[in-house]
Amino acid sequence: MTTPDDTRSRILAAARELFAERGYAGTSLADIAAAVGLTKTAVAYHFHPKDRLASELLSPAAAEMITLLDTDHPDRKAFVEALTVFAVRHRAVIRLFMEDLAADDTMPPGSERAVVGTFRDEIFAKLAGENPGPEARVRCWALLGALQWGVVKTMDLPEEQVTAVMLESAPAF
Repeated sequence: MTTPDDTRSRILAAARELFAERGYAGTSLADIAAAVGLTKTAVAYHFHPKDRLASELLSPAAAEMITLLDTDHPDRKAFVEALTVFAVRHRAVIRLFMEDLAADDTMPPGSERAVVGTFRDEIFAKLAGENPGPEARVRCWALLGALQWGVVKTMDLPEEQVTAVMLESAPAF
């Protein structure tokens, strides 16, 4: 017998996989329902609107991101290493976290998209420091872009391999 918790877990697993593969905007509740063998109405019963589903998927990563941002790292290199390990560990939701939900900077304050945008901006500030010059700004955005696409487009590779290569590439920062 399937319990409501089992159903929610199956929906979350399917959503995580589909969001990583297609992005948030490219995945509908109907797609998620088809992946778990439910109706769209059944999925909506557990997660409506779709933003609730995204919020629940982001919650563990968001909690870890808060810890990462609140930690005093001895230098930027240590922060880049911690950020890289975080991104690889949460690569199934990193596309949702850094691209789809944060892409629109005009979202109302307090919305999930605004919160994700705030994380993005805090990561940038921690990387770039106060009043970064043009070169530092370019380096920081390049690093964040490489991190984002490097983890999103390598879902088929082992975490250890992706982490090692990303950290080898980071000294250019």
